[in-house]
Amino acid sequence: MKTIGLVGGMSWESTLEYYRIINERTKEKLGGFHSAKIVLYSVDFGEVESWQHQGKWKALTDLMIDAARRVERAGADLLAICTNTMHKMADDVQQSIRIPLLHIVDATAAEIKGRSIRKVGLLGTRFTMEQDFYKQRLSRDDGPEVIIPDERERELIHGILYNELCLGEIKDASKDVFQRIIAGLVSRGAQGIVLGCTEIPLLVNQKDYDIPLFDTTTIHACAAVDMALI
Repeated sequence: MKTIGLVGGMSWESTLEYYRIINERTKEKLGGFHSAKIVLYSVDFGEVESWQHQGKWKALTDLMIDAARRVERAGADLLAICTNTMHKMADDVQQSIRIPLLHIVDATAAEIKGRSIRKVGLLGTRFTMEQDFYKQRLSRDDGPEVIIPDERERELIHGILYNELCLGEIKDASKDVFQRIIAGLVSRGAQGIVLGCTEIPLLVNQKDYDIPLFDTTTIHACAAVDMALI
């Protein structure tokens, strides 16, 4: 098995899920006492969150490149960035390292295409929902049409992510907010919902919905194991 490199800490709550899912997937694939070979570099999310909201994307790109290079030097054979929003600079990161970067959008798009879904709703940070880096990549190569919540709903989601889920707080009231927003996207024709922030699955679960939910955390983590086993 190849060594999986992770850049995590954005937030550590979702990075914990990556570690769990990757090892569960490895045991499922290999059996016995097998677990994954992992190199993890965890950043300080306080710094990242501050720079995100100040629009310091160049500084964040430099930070992510430095983190990726540290993971590569530590012996990783492939890289996964354990967050959706920070894939904004994924192309710059890939150009700065020699090992392959497994893009979270590509892994998710493959899952969506496998279900023959033509329109999806996208939930995530305001950066992910409003900027083009995520939506355009998801839609390319005959991918699905992507729709997002309205402005007020995007503010609500963003607030729940940063003020609750990234701090490890799970609230029933916020779960209700997500249910209403997802219902609105379904009424606009969404055939599936992309949980485009790695913290959202801490709150939203497929068992509560009839519509397919694409859990990007699980999809990305499982794809990393599959890539490591090739």
